[in-house]
Amino acid sequence: MSNAGVMHPSISWAQRSNLIFLTINVEDATNPEIKVEENRLYFKGTGGSDKKTYEADLELYGSVNAEDSKQQISDRNIQLVLMKKTEGPYWPRLLKDSAKVHWLKVDFGKWKDEDDSDDDENAGNDMNLEAMMKQMGGLGGGGAGDGSKPNMDDLSESDDESDEEKLPDLEE
Repeated sequence: MSNAGVMHPSISWAQRSNLIFLTINVEDATNPEIKVEENRLYFKGTGGSDKKTYEADLELYGSVNAEDSKQQISDRNIQLVLMKKTEGPYWPRLLKDSAKVHWLKVDFGKWKDEDDSDDDENAGNDMNLEAMMKQMGGLGGGGAGDGSKPNMDDLSESDDESDEEKLPDLEE
């Protein structure tokens, strides 16, 4: 990025064990140039209401499979799905360089933690969670898993009054 009039786009990302979601936030990008390589992603395009030129050259933390990666260009942004070369542990960051950059953000809307189960893989585990919650007192926060709801009539007025009596008088 040697040109003075060229700006770096805002980029957000999220990941799974087998892929990276990457969003380049450039509206109305015209003729974007996108190159996905094993350890690199390059983007250049003109967009936005002021038709500025944006450019990004990212050296990725890990390797991706360029042939299997996909992209979708819309009026609002450019979305990429980069397939990791090897499925496995999450990358600790998107870029090889660990320095913080102001234009890179985590896309929490797409983020899923490494220890979270994927919906497709563990659909049956939802029943285990429900059973566990029932043992802990039900999903509604009351009862013994029998679907009953707490009853406010169980509280006696004398309990409330005894709490108030324990408070000391205010000094003048």
